[in-house]
Amino acid sequence: MTEELFREDAYMKTCDATVVGADAQGIILDWTIFYPMGGGQPGDTGALITQDGQRIEITNTVKDKESGSHIHVTAEGAPSLNAGDVITCEIDWDRRYKMMRMHSALHLLCACIEGGVTGGQIGEEKSRLDFDLPDTNLDKEAISAKLNSLVEGAHPMSHRWITDAEMSENEDMVRTMSVKPPMGAGKVRLIEISDGVDLQPCGGTHVANTSEIGALRVGKIENKGKHNRRVNIHFATP
Repeated sequence: MTEELFREDAYMKTCDATVVGADAQGIILDWTIFYPMGGGQPGDTGALITQDGQRIEITNTVKDKESGSHIHVTAEGAPSLNAGDVITCEIDWDRRYKMMRMHSALHLLCACIEGGVTGGQIGEEKSRLDFDLPDTNLDKEAISAKLNSLVEGAHPMSHRWITDAEMSENEDMVRTMSVKPPMGAGKVRLIEISDGVDLQPCGGTHVANTSEIGALRVGKIENKGKHNRRVNIHFATP
């Protein structure tokens, strides 16, 4: 299992690591700062730098569900690595930071709209959540105003861990209807936005304060079936 350094510090941009495996699928390290695709958040991109200065471009990061290993997918024609090689991880920070801001913005969106979440997707400039809201009309301007009020409120964001048993006793914290928080490892990670704004299990990367998100605007609100209302959000400025 790859140790996930980003779970405790999403702001790490580089780290040294050791190769434990490499094949046609990609490279596995003993630990990593690269977030693997999951929970609607795309996998990190970036590079692995060898000790002799070779740069191996990473085009995606995915997680092997059986082993828990992170596979760093390399660009075509990248130099090969061997188990035991020591490298430096370097994520595409500009891309990652946009994902952190967007993922955090979706937690604010959950705080603005009451209803179970049936799906979602995080992007660099646009993201969305689908809500189980039959026969409900959503006010785009009102949601935008509330989102930006929460951004401007500069609410600290933090994470903490609870046990699987505690999670089972507090299932009302789970907003996602189709995806349950991963359990079985003994603990579940919670993301909390202070001042009672939001608290829910989540394994993604987030900013430390809502003020970092920046101004937001609500785009299309779409009907996606009898129960689904899709709310798209964008950064208001590039």
